[in-house]
This record gives sequence, structure tokens and C-alpha cells, in this order.
Amino acid sequence: MKTPFHKGELIVQNRAKEAEIGLRNSGAISDSIPKGALQFIGQQAFVVIGSMDSDGNVWTSILVGEPGFVFAKDERTVVLNIKQSLSSLTDPFWHNIKGNKDVGMLLIELSSRRRLRTNGSINYLDESTLEINVKQAYPNCPKYIQRRHLQQLGAVRSMPNEDIHHGEFLTEKQKSLIANADTFFIASTNPDHGVDASHRGGQAGFVKILSNQVIQIPDYAGNSMFNTLGNIAVYPQVGLAFIDFQNSRVLQLTGR
Repeated sequence: MKTPFHKGELIVQNRAKEAEIGLRNSGAISDSIPKGALQFIGQQAFVVIGSMDSDGNVWTSILVGEPGFVFAKDERTVVLNIKQSLSSLTDPFWHNIKGNKDVGMLLIELSSRRRLRTNGSINYLDESTLEINVKQAYPNCPKYIQRRHLQQLGAVRSMPNEDIHHGEFLTEKQKSLIANADTFFIASTNPDHGVDASHRGGQAGFVKILSNQVIQIPDYAGNSMFNTLGNIAVYPQVGLAFIDFQNSRVLQLTGR
């Protein structure tokens, strides 16, 4: 049978002895957005986007806005209004997409535990509008998603860039955030096949801190397609994003 998977995904599926299950589940993958998901996209208040910088590092970014700041124009096109979104102008995403158009996008509604992955290429329509041309889309099951009801606090405003911190080692506060997290997001890529963004969840503490530069993440049973691990098998760079929901902060990590 024809497979939609690249070499890395097939390697991991065979290693896990789940290639047949993965192939059966691949029927959910499409080159366009399912009609039933078009309205879902426009209802979302935040979107997770994976991108790659000019040095080959992968990043996961979180864009937030009032529902409607991102919407599906049709089954192959997603539009994102920049001026209606909340994100630091220093987020790597804004620089990355100028040099590499490939992006992976995850739309996730924590209150209903629904999610949709759409991968494709991104372009500026004008200074306030981005358009994502969808190459691959599919829904995921609600497994491991922690239910949350998010509240929008006032109108979208610009983020104070002076509150940005960079480093190569995890601080004690950052370690604590990771150690107590029950949710994070991961972006990965096979440069020949594009970028992918995905969700990971578990009980608080499921991510272990091994040192100030190494964390350990379990991989739970899923759809057996192994999109993330398949990308890592051929290109080990990934980007992670942990959200501190209580304090409205995001920790972005990139590494191998």
C-alpha cells in the first residue's frame, strides 16, 4: 500500500512494531482541512506554531488573540491576523518565517480537548496578515490533553519586550516550571517534508529534569504514526514550549 510517511516515521514505526496500525490510522491525514474543522479554527484563542531558523534550530511559538484572529479562508488556506495577536516581537517565529516558509501549526481547544494539526508554508499577504497554505491536515484524539478553561483578560495588547530573558542553561525557576507542567508543545521537522507541531501531556511531573541542560520526556502510546519521533530520527533538532498558565508566561527551548 502507498504510504504517506517519510523514512524516519517508517523507521520508528517498524522499531515499535506498529507499522500496520500507523498505516491504518493514516487515513485521517489529508492535503486539506476537513470541512467539519473549518469553523473550529476560527473559534480558537491561541495557536501553536513550529518554525526553523537559519541555523537549523527548531522553535515552538505561541500566538494568542481573540477568537477570529486566526481563521480558515477555505479548505487549503488559513489566515492569521498579526495585529490581533499577542506575541513578543522578539519571538524567533517572526524572523524564521522570513527565511524559511515551512511551518507546523497546532490548533488546540483545551476546554473541549479537541485539536487539529495543519502543516504547510506561510507567506505575508501584507504587514498585518499571514496566510498558511495547507499541505497536510489531520485531527488528533483527545488523549493526554489536560482540560482547561482559559479566560481572555482584556483586549489584545503588545507584549513588553523588556521582560524577555535568554540563556543556555535552565534556571531554578525554569526547572520548577517544567517539573510542574502537565502540558507542553513540541515542534520537529524533516527538512525535506516540512515542520510539524504537536502536543504532549501527562500528569504534573511527567517531564524529568536531569540537569540544567537535559530533560527527559516519556513517549506515551498514541496513534502509532510517530510523526514527531520520525522527524527526530532523521533530524534531531526540536523546539519546546512550556506555558505557565498561572502567570501568563511562556518558556521556549530549542536543542537536540
